[in-house]
Amino acid sequence: MKRSLEWADGTLRFLDQTRLPHEVLVIETADYRVVGDAIRRLQIRGAPAIGVAAAFGVVLAVRAERTVEGMRSALRTAADFLAKTRPTAVNLFRALDRMMHAGEAAPRDREAFLGSLTREAEAILEEDMSACEAIAKAGAALLRPGTTVLTHCNTGALATAGGGTALNVIMSAARQMKIARVYVDETRPLLQGARLTAWELLNAGVPATLITDSTAGFLMAQGRIDAVLVGADRIAANGDVANKIGTYTLAVLARAHGIPFYVCAPCSTIDLSTPDGNSVQIEEREAEEVAAFGGQRIAPVGIEVYNPAFDITPHHLITAIVTSGGVARAPYGASLQRAVEGGEDPA
Repeated sequence: MKRSLEWADGTLRFLDQTRLPHEVLVIETADYRVVGDAIRRLQIRGAPAIGVAAAFGVVLAVRAERTVEGMRSALRTAADFLAKTRPTAVNLFRALDRMMHAGEAAPRDREAFLGSLTREAEAILEEDMSACEAIAKAGAALLRPGTTVLTHCNTGALATAGGGTALNVIMSAARQMKIARVYVDETRPLLQGARLTAWELLNAGVPATLITDSTAGFLMAQGRIDAVLVGADRIAANGDVANKIGTYTLAVLARAHGIPFYVCAPCSTIDLSTPDGNSVQIEEREAEEVAAFGGQRIAPVGIEVYNPAFDITPHHLITAIVTSGGVARAPYGASLQRAVEGGEDPA
């Protein structure tokens, strides 16, 4: 597969990201419930990729029906099912809203109805691919030759339908000979940095070093980090950013050491209806993700575990937000509005 997910001949094919880097397993399905379970289990992950997968999940649901009435019912059922998979990334809900609107406007003919929904899902995919390229171009322009960057979680091609967000900026800058080295946070507890980002950088031949999450501050104190680049799962209207747990810590450290902190995301991740980070629902995941490693229990039985999947980075800690509609800077209320209005992927 050339991408993390592909649509072909009425089926969705996607990489099982829980098997990487040791096994490259492609799953092919015509069942929207398999897509939903894959999102919930992180076989499909990354805010943009989740949105694209959910859109095609809806298409799979309606394809199984023989009448328009059945298709409309399946659309509602699938959208409700998929909406309950993960609560934080806004791309999921934006894609489902678009699919619902497409269904409401579709003709009362089976083939035309299916065609309308398929075209909408394909448009979401194509917009994400274009957004990834726009982000890479705008973000790479911010970096100087010889830059050493730090990144957190996975924001590459695995997280999107295209080339990625923050990691795509790094890849683009590397092709321009601007990147001296990439430091990759392991990203506890599910190690998306160690398993996925490191894998993508190795395959691309970009110089990279894996570190524990708690090493980042020490590297900054040594003057070995020039910029921090991260992605986002939801960007509030005031510029507050919900992203993988640990992002806020990096932003505080970057500010303390005078290091630029860039958030990279498509305009579809900007949620102008969410006023600030306090309004974002933060997903909490199973205790076993923290209390066990590789199937082996590492914490004493009975200990309480708190496992939020995301945290909120306040807008005043962010140097700039690199979007598919341009580079937004403070005051973010105005610049994010302009990015969405002029962006390549307004949803």
